Amino acid sequence: LFHGAFNCCTKISEDIPKGILRRVERFEIQKDDGLCHLEAVILYIEGRKFCVSPRIKRVKKWMKKNKHKTPRKRHHGRKQRRTKNLKKKEKKQ
Repeated sequence: LFHGAFNCCTKISEDIPKGILRRVERFEIQKDDGLCHLEAVILYIEGRKFCVSPRIKRVKKWMKKNKHKTPRKRHHGRKQRRTKNLKKKEKKQ
């Protein structure tokens, strides 16, 4: 497998202007275990991504305020739809 296929941050910034934080649409936390070997916060702004250090005080504070901007995982959504469809088919027969 190719390392670039995992979309990992390879470099991180140790400083970030306030103006950039105000424009962030969503963010993800990259851990240093597994495929990516660098701990980082990935900020998405207008289709671009910025990798910053999770140790920056300003970023820590901003992340606490903006928890709602993290991508949510869907729990069993697909499984539930399948069971509903099966029940409808059983009723028709």
